[in-house]
Amino acid sequence: MPRPAPDPATALGLALGALADVALADPRRGHPVAGFGAVAATAERHLWRDSRLAGAGHWALLVAGTTALGVVADRSTRQRPFVRTVATAAATWAVLGGTSLGRTAGRLHDALTAGDLDTARATLPSLAGRDPSALDGAGLARATVESVAENTADAAVAPLFWGALAGLPGLLGYRAVNTLDAMVGHRSPRYARFGWAAARADDVANWLPARLTAALTVACAPLAGGSAAEAWRTWRRDGAAHPSPNAGRCEASAAGALGLRLGGRNVYGSRVENRPPLGNGRAPAPADIPRAVRLSRAVWLAAAGLAVALRAVRDR
Repeated sequence: MPRPAPDPATALGLALGALADVALADPRRGHPVAGFGAVAATAERHLWRDSRLAGAGHWALLVAGTTALGVVADRSTRQRPFVRTVATAAATWAVLGGTSLGRTAGRLHDALTAGDLDTARATLPSLAGRDPSALDGAGLARATVESVAENTADAAVAPLFWGALAGLPGLLGYRAVNTLDAMVGHRSPRYARFGWAAARADDVANWLPARLTAALTVACAPLAGGSAAEAWRTWRRDGAAHPSPNAGRCEASAAGALGLRLGGRNVYGSRVENRPPLGNGRAPAPADIPRAVRLSRAVWLAAAGLAVALRAVRDR
């Protein structure tokens, strides 16, 4: 039986989508993920109940619907390599957020450098869910570095991982899972039960990508003037101390790579978390934000290269 012809379209689409994110970042208006969020919010208004079962139904409806769109796009373009490349590139660009992550952190750094705490506090919610109102410059710097480290996995490495593994359905399905976690997966009286399924699904979807992010952080540490050996040691020693099964690996490896100490007291509305320290270095300062952004960019671009290579080998 003859082997199927090589199909480089998905690998090429992943590469073009990653390049589009580097060049264009996220669109300011009409972002597809924002559109999904609007649909999810409308569904929540109709389906919300204070129960895990209702939350699981909400999650399943939205994730299944979004993944089904990916399946339809995948099947309808199998014999149309140009269309498949364009569709994969567009989906990759839509679900990636690596460049926007770095730009938002850069704006916060500029505000801190200028001594404009009000602007820095107003910018932080774009990166992290913690309450910025009582944070000083050092607290804002720590929150930014931690958020860049954690979101490198969520915004870039994980969608690339799932795109390499499952093509268009993987790209769209992952972004639906992660967006729902951001919308309803956090701890609050309203979402403690309704958001349970979304939070647990996101933990599962990010388990491997988070560890890939940590490994790439070790490999890329020298590109940000850091230590690969210390990134490895801190990841292995401190990664499991974080309350998240995934974020701790990303933050610990970044702390070691940058020679910093992360963790501490975080305020989320009325909820306070005292997190254990990650790393043995000094506390983050505003000047560390560009270093964290450089490290993040190196990590997710390395992940893009791996994703393209993996998919090319698979479809050869």
